[in-house]
This record gives sequence, C-alpha cells and structure tokens, in this order.
Amino acid sequence: MLILVADKRSRIRFALRLLIEQATGHTIVAEVADAESLTTKIRETLPDLVLLEWELSKENKGRLISSLKEDHPQINLVVLSGRPNARKAALKAGADDFVSKVDPPDRLLMILNSYQ
Repeated sequence: MLILVADKRSRIRFALRLLIEQATGHTIVAEVADAESLTTKIRETLPDLVLLEWELSKENKGRLISSLKEDHPQINLVVLSGRPNARKAALKAGADDFVSKVDPPDRLLMILNSYQ
C-alpha cells in the first residue's frame, strides 16, 4: 500500500515512516508539512491512503477533509491527532478512520493493515 504522511512536525513524520515501513512493509510515497503541498503531492504520487494530522490546516479542518474526499474519493483518509476529542469532527467530515497520538503504535498499525 502506498501512503502519504501529512504532519507539520518533521520528527513525527520521521517516526511514522520508520514505524510504518518497518512494521508493515507499506511504502511511504511522500511526506508533507502543510495543507498547500498536500493536494499537489496527492496528484503526483497517487497514494492509497493519506495519514493526515488534524491540525495540518490553518483553516477549517473539516473542510480540508471534505475537500480531499470529494476530490479523491478512492483514497483512504486516516486522521491523526493529539486531541482525542477531534475524532467525532474528523469522522463527520469524511475521514475513514481516526487515531489519537496517545494511542499505542499497534492501534495505528492495525488500522493501516485493515486497508490492504
């Protein structure tokens, strides 16, 4: 599976790359640090799944998710956040799944593997 990681923090992107590639065999095709780069990279890399930080967008976070799902309905969208209370809003906006940054790494791996 081809995955695009979108998170503002380079350390988080690095950790996610290591975890995902070592534990699952999935391929990280791109990493982005802002919402503006996200749509361009999606068109360039055609990922199967986007792992999207909830706080990536400065604007309405739900609008970013809705727009991505409308423009790329074939892509699975998993939202990642340090704010567990964002789950309801992310799913309502169209995210396929949600992972809290405080969840154990196994939860993220289980979700990613469910999209194979």
